[in-house]
Formats: sequence, structure tokens, C-alpha cells
Amino acid sequence: MAARRKAAPGPAPRPERGIPGKVARSYDAAASTRLREPWLTRFASADTEIFGSARTLRDRSRYLVRNNPYAAKAVASLVSNIVGEGIVPRPVTGNKAKDKRIREAFARWSFRCDAGGQLDFYGLQTLLCREMIEGGEVLVRKRLRKKVGNGDVPLELQLLEADFLDPARNGMLTAGTIAIQGVEVDLKTRKRAAYWLYPQHPGNLWINTGEPTVSAPVPADEVLHVYEMQRTQTRGVPWGTPAIENLQLLADYELAEITRKRTEACIAGFVINAEDGDDESVAPEVMAADGSVYEKFEPGMIARLRGGKDIKFNAPNAVGGYGEYKVSQLQTIAAGYRVPYEMVSNDLSKVNFSSMRGGLVEFRRLLRTIQWHILIQLALQPIWEWWCEIAYLAGVIDDPTIPVQWAPPKFEWVDPMSDAQAAQLAMRTGIRSYQDVVAETGRNPDDVLDEINDWNTKCDDLGIVLDSDPRVTNVAGLQQPDREISPGDEPELARPNRAALARRERSAPAGHVSRGQRSARDVRPRHQHHRDRLEHGSERPPLLVVGR
Repeated sequence: MAARRKAAPGPAPRPERGIPGKVARSYDAAASTRLREPWLTRFASADTEIFGSARTLRDRSRYLVRNNPYAAKAVASLVSNIVGEGIVPRPVTGNKAKDKRIREAFARWSFRCDAGGQLDFYGLQTLLCREMIEGGEVLVRKRLRKKVGNGDVPLELQLLEADFLDPARNGMLTAGTIAIQGVEVDLKTRKRAAYWLYPQHPGNLWINTGEPTVSAPVPADEVLHVYEMQRTQTRGVPWGTPAIENLQLLADYELAEITRKRTEACIAGFVINAEDGDDESVAPEVMAADGSVYEKFEPGMIARLRGGKDIKFNAPNAVGGYGEYKVSQLQTIAAGYRVPYEMVSNDLSKVNFSSMRGGLVEFRRLLRTIQWHILIQLALQPIWEWWCEIAYLAGVIDDPTIPVQWAPPKFEWVDPMSDAQAAQLAMRTGIRSYQDVVAETGRNPDDVLDEINDWNTKCDDLGIVLDSDPRVTNVAGLQQPDREISPGDEPELARPNRAALARRERSAPAGHVSRGQRSARDVRPRHQHHRDRLEHGSERPPLLVVGR
């Protein structure tokens, strides 16, 4: 048997610079070189990184929102665009009467759902979203109360800041549970079992309820933890974290610039007086005209110096680049908060209609993601399920599980005429349906059709013909031509009505004028019109509802 031929040794792998024996990395960005040595990174889980930084980040974020106008504007813009007037629930059981009863019951509860007694359901949404952005996370606790009457749902919602969650609760609690910064997790199912909450805010100085500031577990099915997950972390961080340093640097730069301007404006000139030239003192002093020594500078003052006979005027040097630097920093800050630059700075001098709209399209895609993946998924849908369960037990509704659709707020555009024309063209070409167009505006298509039908019925009963009625006039305002319909051409649903009308005409007495021969002024109401047909009977005006 021939001896196995040995393979010729190839070139040895090239070691990575600075790490002997290691094969060169495939990514230049991961290489360790002299230029990348200051780039320090850390191998750690998200929970480990958040543990040592969460409180500092929250405090700095809140400080900036309180004191920095750009941080306050970024947070306000996010909240107003994500929540707006409120994300509205609409039950969809398939029974219109049942849906209406559920909507009315929820509307009554929504006005007094706040455990603090100040906000309604939509105000709580705004506060919840604001605290999630500013503090990084927020807690919603279910509170049961005593029922006060028929139709009352004994449920209240209590919003808690992230500071109520005890970050010192870490490690193994029992044989099957572990605590991660106050969140108790079941090791077998990896689901949350409880939240360790303080009985009061640990930062309170003047409020003391007499309870010890010791956290206690609250079952996870009574608490909602709302935050944005960027990794598989247990807790959240403020949304403006990437922009915190830039916000402070910009504030420091503006303060330094203002201080320089104030200093330049304080002294207009120096008078060097020869009268006190014999003074042997060399201490620097600035004298007034009466011989007193200045201890502070004021704008426009002229200072007198000893030991000379001349006058010098202060000529401040102009420093450029301030505007460009500020714009650059604000663009970085806006990117950190994930909002358009114009929303942070209110500077619309360099945008046009197309560029502004293009930027808003991308921004509103982000908003939709936040609405559906965070607010609705983590907060609103669980709250709806809480309400359905408690309302069923209280005898307000007859089913503990009610399917629901959520309606985010409508996004307003600058040119609604162009949008309406585009929607009309899309419907006429079959690209979009009427229901889709109406739902995009935030309205419920069924409610819109019911309102149109009620209004047309009222106009017909009163003999009123409006120029906006497409049954009578076209888009140009001209009267629609009458079209003769043969018995086989009318829609199927109209044939019974047509047959009934023919029977009435045949049985009508002589001299009776048929409906088709009447003029608008001769039309008499077929039945008495009731105004309550147009009223919805709800405490809150009907709002838009869009399915997911």
C-alpha cells in the first residue's frame, strides 16, 4: 500500500495586529488598531447595561425636558403625533345594537377611569405615552373599587412612574423565580410573575403615608409594564438617550456664547490716567471718575486705568459659525429623538412642500409602529380585556370577551384637496375601496353610511335639494339627467320597492299624482321625521375607528 502523500504546508494564517496567534478578522470595523483604541466597548447583556445607568438616564432626561426647550419640544411632538386626541376602541361583535351598548358603557367608564380622579381614558393615554418617552417606561396598575350603581364598571387605572419599581431586587427569590431589577420572572416559563413596587414614590420628601419604603410583590396580571424593547431587556430607557449629551453640549455652547457677548458689552473703553502715575502700587485696579474702585462691570461703562495718558476703546471680535453649528447640533438631537429636524427647531425656512411631506411619510411610519407594537399591544389591548372582564362580572355586558378594533388618530396633511382628489381617483380606478378611504380618515365606514342615509332621508322628507347631493347634481353642480330604467335593469334590491310602488300607483284614486310626477316643493313627508335618529346617544362624540 502506497504511503499516504503528505500535503505541502501552506502559508500560515496572518495574525491580527496586536493579538498574536489570532486570525485576521473579516470586518475592518472590528479590528483593533491605533486609531480605534479609544473606542471602548463592553460585552454585557442589556439588563446589565441598564442596571447601572437607568436612574441617571431618567434623571437627566427629565431635567432636560424641564429646562431645555428643544428636549421639551421633541417629547411634545412625539406624544401629540402618537396619541393625539386618543386611540379609540370600537367593539366589533357583528351586532350593531350590541356594539352600540358596549360603546356607551365604555364611554361612561372612560370619564372616571383614573384612580386619581383627574383624567379620562384618553388623557391617561397621553400621560402614559409621555412618561414612556421621557422616563423610558411606565407602569399601569389595575385597581378595583366598590360599585356605585347600575351600569358602573368598578375598575380604575393607576399610572406609576418607573421609580416605583425597585431596581435593587435582583437575584434568585425562590427555587423557580428570579428578580431582574424589580421584575420577578418565572424561570420555567420565562414569563413575568410579579412586580416589586414601592408603596409610594421613593423620591418623596414632603409626603409620608406612614408606610415603610420597602417594595412588595404585586401579581403580574395586575400590572402593565409599557416600554420600547430595543433588545431583549427587562426594563426600558428614555427615548432621548442618544441626544442627552448633545443637548447639554449645545446648552453649554450657547451659555458660553452669551457670556462672551455680555463680557464684550460690559466695557466700552479704558482711560489711562497719568495723574496717579506716582502710585507705587502695581495691583490691577479699575477706577471710577470719583476715584472709587470698580468691583463689577456694567454694559457700556468706561474704565479708568492708572499709570497712563491715553484712551482705548474695546473692539469685540466677531466670531462666525454659530448658526451653522447650532443647526448641525439640532439635526443630531432630532435624529436622537427620531423626529424631523423641523419639529424640534420650528425652522421651516429650508423646506418645501415635497421635502416636508417626504420626511413626514417616513416619520409617520415610525409612529404607526409605535402605536401598534407598543401602545396598543402592551397597554390598550390588555386594558380593554380588563374592562371586558370586570364589566361582565358587574353585569354591564353579557360577554367577557369582546373583539375590538383600535382607531389611532388621523394624520393631517397640508393639502387636503390633493388628498381627496387622489382618493377619489383611486376609488374610481378600483385601486382602493370606499371602506378603505373612509377608514383612513379615522371614521367607521358603517357609521358614515348610516349618517349619509339619515341625512338624505331628512332632506327628502323636507323636500330640500342640496347642491352637494350627488343623487341630484354632479361634481360641476349641474343637475343629473334622469335615466329611464327598464324593469330588468334596476338593482336586485330595488325590485321589491319598485313593485310595491307600482301596486300603490294602481290602487291610487283618480287624480292622484304619483311620486315620480311630483316636484320638489310638492313632496310631503311620508312619515314623521324624528330628530333622535341622528343622535348617537353617547357622552363622547363619535370618533374615528380603523381596524388593524
